[in-house]
Amino acid sequence: MKIAIIGAGAMGSIYASFLAQNNNEVLAIDLWEEHLEAIRKDGLRVSGFSGDNVVKNINVSNNIEDAKGYELFVIATKASGVGSAASNLSKIISSNSLILTIQNGLGAGERIATFMPTGNILLGVAQGFGAAMVGPGHAHHNNMSMIRIGEMNGGMTQRLEKLVKVWSDAGFNTKAFEDIEQLIWEKFICNVAYSGPCSIFRKTLGEVMGNKQMFEVAKGCALEARKMGDIKNVNFTFDDTIKYITEFGKKLLDSKPSMLQDVEAKRLSEIDAINGMVVTLGKENSIETPFNLAVSSIIKAYEDGYK
Repeated sequence: MKIAIIGAGAMGSIYASFLAQNNNEVLAIDLWEEHLEAIRKDGLRVSGFSGDNVVKNINVSNNIEDAKGYELFVIATKASGVGSAASNLSKIISSNSLILTIQNGLGAGERIATFMPTGNILLGVAQGFGAAMVGPGHAHHNNMSMIRIGEMNGGMTQRLEKLVKVWSDAGFNTKAFEDIEQLIWEKFICNVAYSGPCSIFRKTLGEVMGNKQMFEVAKGCALEARKMGDIKNVNFTFDDTIKYITEFGKKLLDSKPSMLQDVEAKRLSEIDAINGMVVTLGKENSIETPFNLAVSSIIKAYEDGYK
């Protein structure tokens, strides 16, 4: 299959590496020229949970137009880049193109739908990866639980099952879901619990969980997010939110959320799509969200300092 990965950061690099090793024609598109040059010269190295491998049959480009004619487009940018990627993709895709977005936070599908019909959009959830860039041409992941994929408009389709097979054959634990929105919300609650709190305290998941006061903040953020999901009638698979985020965190004790990596590098983060989204939904429903308001305000203050 001809697959274009839009956004070759930590997660995008992992996708590209695995998919390219299973006879797919992979094009990684990114604006980080030093990273692209390292892949051109020495191949893409992915270390961690799956071992330490270098893949040299990955094409790279900084121009999305080079992906014209590809069958599957995987949008793996940060949340803030989804709209721009979709806008550019809309100019080169065909009626048979599939667009899969795998994001943290909420709203990625809706942002893509601003630029194209929803019929060809699929949504994905990457569970338990804990990925980070070590340097140009080198990504690392601490774990790799599951890639969950579903049609944006719901239901089980042949193309969804075919896509799941492509990812499964590449070595990912992959499963199709009829109601992917449920999975997105469940991942969202974990992101809300740890992304903002880990970032303001500059701590790993395990360090936040191990400190009573820090973990109170994480739990407060998660419970506010759960309240928003309940208002939207999300069909959660769990009742005990604190137990759920605790079990999730135990699998990634040494991980730094991507938001913390952004804070440490003084880059803009995905705060608006994660903790900030809880605040937005709270305002829409006239519900106070003090934990997420405080956390998102602190992160935004950090980012104002970068400017």
